[in-house]
Amino acid sequence: MPSTTYKFKRAGCPPLHEDKELVKKTLAGRQEAFEMIVQKYQQPLLNYIGRTVGEYELALELTQDVFIKTYSSLHSYRPRYKFSTWLYKIASNYIIDYWRKKKIKAFSIDQQSKEEDSLPPIQVPSQETSIYEKYELSEIKGKIETALEKIPPPLRELFIWRHINECSYQEIAEIKDLPVGTIKNRVFQAKELIRKQMENME
Repeated sequence: MPSTTYKFKRAGCPPLHEDKELVKKTLAGRQEAFEMIVQKYQQPLLNYIGRTVGEYELALELTQDVFIKTYSSLHSYRPRYKFSTWLYKIASNYIIDYWRKKKIKAFSIDQQSKEEDSLPPIQVPSQETSIYEKYELSEIKGKIETALEKIPPPLRELFIWRHINECSYQEIAEIKDLPVGTIKNRVFQAKELIRKQMENME
C-alpha cells in the first residue's frame, strides 16, 4: 500500500470522481488514484466509525485500517457493484470484528425477539426528514450524540448509516445483507431508543 499518512479533517466535499475508474488506475499502479478515493471517503467513514466506537483517536486508527484493508482487497472488487457500498461493507465487517475481539455484547440486528415476532411490521414512511435536518439546534444535536452512545451498537450503526451518512435503505440493506424491511424496522427502533434517552435527559 502507498506509504501516505492520511490526516482526517473536516473539509468541503472533494470533486466527484468516477470510483470505478479510480480503482482501475490504482490497480495499474497509480498511487494518486487511491489517494483520491481516500479523500472522497475519509470523512463519511470517520463519521461512521467515530460515532460507532465513540472514541475519536481509535476511530482515526480504525479508519486507516479500513483503507489498508480496502487497498489490499481492490483486486476482488467487481465493477458491476457500487463502489461505496463495497467499501462500506468492508468497514461494517471490520467494526463487527472489532466488537468480537473486544467481546462487546451486541445482539444480531436480523434476530427478532419473540415479542417482536408477535407484532405487525413497523411501517416507516418512504419520505422522511433527516433527524439532523429536523433538529438544528446544537443543544439538541449534543443530546442526540449522547443518546446515540447509549443504544446497542448494531442499532447505533444503522442509525449512523441512515441519518448521519445519509445512505439509502437499499444501500444499507446491501451493506448488511439484510432485507430492506428489516433495515427500516431497526432504524425506527434506533430512533425510538434515542427519543426515549433524550426524554430522560429532560
